[in-house]
Amino acid sequence: MIEADDSGADERLRRIEAVTDSALSRLDVEDLLDELLARVCELLGVDTAAILLLDQHAQQLVATATKGLEEEVPPGFRVAVGRGFAGRIAQEKRPVVLERVTPAEVVNPILHDKGIRSMLGVPMFAGSELVGVLHVGTLARRRFGADDIRLLQLVADRASLASQARLGSIDRTAALALQRSLLPTRLPKAPGVDMAARYVPGHHTGVGGDWYDVFTLPSGWLGIVVGDVSGHGLPAAVVMGRLRSALRAYALECDDPADALTRLDRKIQHFEAGKLATVLYALVSPDRTRLRVSLAGHLPPMLARTDQPADTLSLPVDLPLGTGRPKPRRSTAVDFPPGALLVCYTDGLVERRGELIDIGLERLRAAVRPGPAEVACATVMAALGVEQPVDDVALLALRRHPPAG
Repeated sequence: MIEADDSGADERLRRIEAVTDSALSRLDVEDLLDELLARVCELLGVDTAAILLLDQHAQQLVATATKGLEEEVPPGFRVAVGRGFAGRIAQEKRPVVLERVTPAEVVNPILHDKGIRSMLGVPMFAGSELVGVLHVGTLARRRFGADDIRLLQLVADRASLASQARLGSIDRTAALALQRSLLPTRLPKAPGVDMAARYVPGHHTGVGGDWYDVFTLPSGWLGIVVGDVSGHGLPAAVVMGRLRSALRAYALECDDPADALTRLDRKIQHFEAGKLATVLYALVSPDRTRLRVSLAGHLPPMLARTDQPADTLSLPVDLPLGTGRPKPRRSTAVDFPPGALLVCYTDGLVERRGELIDIGLERLRAAVRPGPAEVACATVMAALGVEQPVDDVALLALRRHPPAG
């Protein structure tokens, strides 16, 4: 009797080790899910297995990985929550056993046509949130027991971790693609100035809400924007895209940067409630002799004049966008002499964990020298060591051409 108990314990241990094997972590997500289904088919002695992940917006389960049903259930097959076997598991959020499969209990007739006689399914969770369903089936009648349910739930938990990693990767890829599509591929050619820019995503977050923009206006003025939306990932990138588009529209209607930022503030408070953003918006005059700058909680730019050290422009800094405390915003006129270099940036360039921001600003000030904008950007990026920044970095440099000769 003791030997039988030991044998049962050894078998349970073997089953657990098979689905918690650390070697599985080395596989990419698709291969890991495929391997988990192969192992669960062997351990439970079942003929089919499938993972369906939840599309939260559509409230549908989407077939993501299958074993024994590859030809019958194509990837992307969908079933609504509450319909059929998988939908019932998702709706009730508990294991479900079907000792006898009937057409009334499965929404996909393929399962019945294939000859599936018994099924067991369990929900997949990330914390308390449902993320999908894992179910198995047999061609012969089968009575699934408590040990079978526990093992399948263990597999579902492992698959949940993998699927969340996959979704996180998809989000990061989508956010990066969105952000790069919104950043200028090439800065516009503008008479009297040369420009250069850099953008580096934070290596911990992958992408965020930092952006820069340059555009010419019908009046001949040149618009310059550098901004930073609070948060990281796809949500921040989406808000960034909306603010960028809105500011471009307001720029066509407003000759004053402060007026444009006032409208943008109303927009973010109404349509992006709860989000904050800092923005620098400057206009360069058609003759390139002066700037008009407004700051919404953003770090002031630096200006390096010919034969003079760079210095931070002394400008009033108004509240960030989205604070919900409307106050008049201000624009400041600044001379832009020939050969001068304007450097605008987000805080990721100068902030370091455990270090006063003044140290980073001084490091930047020492690196900024009058000269071609492209050289200035390369020098600043090298001097501040932002190959792998913790936060996103956006940098924009604009130089007024020096006098001929």
